[in-house]
Amino acid sequence: MAIDPNSKQLLYYEDKADYSKGVICLDKLLLTDNSSISLHNDTQDCYIDICSPEVLSLFTDNFDYQHLRRHFVKGLLVDDIMGYKIFTHEIHSSYAARIDNFRSYDTISKDIIQRWTYPFVPDVKFGGNSATKLERQGMYRASVVQSRSAEIGPFTVIGIGTKIGSNTKISNSVVGEGCTIGSNISIEGSYLWNNVTIEDDCKLMHAIVCDGVVMKSGTVLEPGVVLSFKVVIGHQFVVPSYSKVSLHEQPIKQDSDEELEYADNSSGIGEPSSIAGTVDKSNGVMSSQLSEEQSQPTDELGTGGVGYVWSICEGSHEEEWRHSIAPIPADKLAEAMQTTEDDLELITQDGSVLPASGELKPDCIDSDDDDNEDSRDDSIDFEKEVEATFLRAVHENIKEDNVILEVNSLRLSYNKLFAECAGAIFYSMMKLALETPHTSASELCNNAVSIITKWKKLLKSYLNDIDEQIEVILTFEEMCLESAKEFFPVFAKILWHLYDKDIIHEEAVLKWDDEKKDADDSDKVFVKQSEKFIQWLREASEEEEEEEGGGEEEEGNQE
Repeated sequence: MAIDPNSKQLLYYEDKADYSKGVICLDKLLLTDNSSISLHNDTQDCYIDICSPEVLSLFTDNFDYQHLRRHFVKGLLVDDIMGYKIFTHEIHSSYAARIDNFRSYDTISKDIIQRWTYPFVPDVKFGGNSATKLERQGMYRASVVQSRSAEIGPFTVIGIGTKIGSNTKISNSVVGEGCTIGSNISIEGSYLWNNVTIEDDCKLMHAIVCDGVVMKSGTVLEPGVVLSFKVVIGHQFVVPSYSKVSLHEQPIKQDSDEELEYADNSSGIGEPSSIAGTVDKSNGVMSSQLSEEQSQPTDELGTGGVGYVWSICEGSHEEEWRHSIAPIPADKLAEAMQTTEDDLELITQDGSVLPASGELKPDCIDSDDDDNEDSRDDSIDFEKEVEATFLRAVHENIKEDNVILEVNSLRLSYNKLFAECAGAIFYSMMKLALETPHTSASELCNNAVSIITKWKKLLKSYLNDIDEQIEVILTFEEMCLESAKEFFPVFAKILWHLYDKDIIHEEAVLKWDDEKKDADDSDKVFVKQSEKFIQWLREASEEEEEEEGGGEEEEGNQE
C-alpha cells in the first residue's frame, strides 16, 4: 500500500492475488501531487470497512465489480473523475482479523489462546465471574472431571462440564462444554465443540468436530477432517485426511462463495468456505428435521456410523491442504521452495518477475496461456467499446469532454492503463480515416490528418508521458503491418503530423528510435522510412544544446 502519511489517504493498493508481481509501478502523478508517500508491505488487512452510503450506488453503477479489494478499491483509486477517496486506520495496540477458511480459523484461535487478543481471552468473562482459569503453559481449564492419569498439554482450553478418562492426552486443542472424552485417547491440534462424545482408543489429529458428534471406539481422524453436527463415526473407522462429513447428503449443485469479496481465485478458498457454510447451516434444528431414511446408519462411516462423506470437488483435491487446520505437509513446502528457486533462476535468465514474498503458487489456477488468452479477449472487447464510443461521438457530434468521461468509465471498467486508452483511441481514429472514401495514399493521409486535428484534445488526454506516446507509435506500426496496410507508405508523414500537432513529442520519437537500435531489420521498417524525420529531430536537438551551452559560456564570460 502507498499511504499519505499526513492524511492517511490510500493512494495505491496491490492485492496479494497478483502474486506474479515482485515489483510495483507507481504513477509519477502520485509523487507530483503528494509531498510524501509512505509505502507498506508489512501490514495485514483486517477487512473492516466503514463506508459512506454512496458505496451502494457505486456498485449499482459499476455492476462488474466482483470483489471489494481487487475491483472496487482499485477502481476508486484510479477514478480521477469523481474524486472519491479511501482513508486507512492502522491498529497498533488492538487486534482485528477475519476468518474466511479453516486455516485462518485455526490461526486466530491460537492467537486468542496465546493472549495476543487480550482482553478477549478465554479467562476473561465480560459480566460475572469467569468459569475458565488460566494455568501454567497457557492451559485454560474450567470445572471438569479429569482422571489423574490424563495429560493436558500446553495451549489447551477445556470447557465446563467436560469429563476426561484415564491415559488420555490432549495438547494444543480446544474442547468445548459438556464433552465426554474416554480413555486412551490422543487429541492433538484439534477443535471439539460442545457435547461431543469420544469413546475409548480414538485418535484425533488437527480436526474440527462440531456439536453433538459421536466417535465410536477405535476411531481415527486424520489431519484436516471436519465432522459436522451430530455425525456418528463407526467403530474403528479411519476418516481420511481433509474429509468433510455431514448428516446431509452432498448437494448436486453447491452454492459458491466466489462472489464474496474475500474470495481469491489464486487461493482456492471457495470450496472450503462453501463447505464451511453448509456445515454451519447443519445445526441441531435442521438435523432434527432429517427424514428417518437420512438418519439411518450408512456404510460410508463404518459399523454404526451415521452421515455422508462429501466428495472433494474435482481439481480441488490438491488445494485442500492450503485451507485446512492441518500443518502444511513437508512435500508441499518442498514444492514451494523449489518453485521459488525456479523463479530465481528465471529472473536471472530473462528478467521475469518473482512472486510476492510469502506467497505459495497455487497448483490448480489457470495456466499462463489461459490467462493470456483471457487478457487478449478483454483487450479486444475494450478496443471495440472505445471504437464504438468514438464513432458515436463523430456521428452525433458529441463534445470531446463528454467522450473523455465515457472513455474514462471504460478504462475503470476494464482496469486499463492510460497508454492502452491512447492506443485504442488512435486505432479508432485511423480506422475511421481508412473507412472514409479516398482514391490515393495522399488522400488517405489527408483523411488521417483531418481526424487527428479535430480530435487532438481527446487523444492528448491520454498522452501524459513519453511511454504513452510511444504506445501510439507502436499501435500505428502494428496497424500498418496487419489490419490497415494501406497506411504503410504514409507512416512517416502521419508521424510527422502527430509531432507537428504537438501530440507526440520529440523525446518519444527519439526514444522509439533508440529502442529499435538492436531490433531485427524486419522490425526497423518504419524507423528507416522515418529516417529523415528522425535525423532532423536529432540535429535540431543538438543545435538547441549547443545554443544553450554557448549562452551559458557567454554569460560566464560577462561575469
